Amino acid sequence: MTDYNIRNKENGTDTVHYSFFSVVIATYNRAELLKRALESLILQTEKEWDAIIVDDGSTVDTYKQILPYLESFPAIKYFSKSHSGIVPTKNQGIRLSEGKFITFLDSDDEYHPSHLEIRKQFLIRNPDIRFLYGGAEIIGNQYVPDKDDPSARINLRDCMIGGTFVIERETLLSLNGFGDITLGSDFDLCKRARERKIPMTEIETSTYIYHRENPDSVTNRMLGKVKNV
Repeated sequence: MTDYNIRNKENGTDTVHYSFFSVVIATYNRAELLKRALESLILQTEKEWDAIIVDDGSTVDTYKQILPYLESFPAIKYFSKSHSGIVPTKNQGIRLSEGKFITFLDSDDEYHPSHLEIRKQFLIRNPDIRFLYGGAEIIGNQYVPDKDDPSARINLRDCMIGGTFVIERETLLSLNGFGDITLGSDFDLCKRARERKIPMTEIETSTYIYHRENPDSVTNRMLGKVKNV
């Protein structure tokens, strides 16, 4: 793992080295699932990363349960905030990040071991790309509410999955992160990026494991809210 502060042996000054990836992990009352996500991050073949966990005011002691990871892996940082929802929580993680590229790992999802390595190599081969998306293995319910008609359902294969996003940090900050909307914040971010003509492309290697078999997953909870409207 790369340290943030590296001593320059030639002139004796302190220089700052930032990771290639900052992985933003938003979580709320998911300590056990978060452990699975962290295990998949630790097992990455690509080691040039740091992680920012932002706890959206969990009512369970998430910090205590993941403390062994924080103590063993200094590149994993934990922050807590008052409860405000998934989008503000992700945006706080974006603001706290320092890596060249920001990517995401929902606390109930996981990465295949080669997930970050494949994306890093793609970005190195395609240095003009500022926004990379796609490449998810979907486990469980394949359908989510249509952002334009919440009573309808669309297949996730036809959607933007925010967990797969890899975005240059300065580009993402210039876009002001995710818009705080109930449905379609991932699509909205992509739309704004396209309107700004930011170089972006899709990668099809399915190494982001998107779990939707859990009734408490973000999109399954959205389905429940829509049904109750």
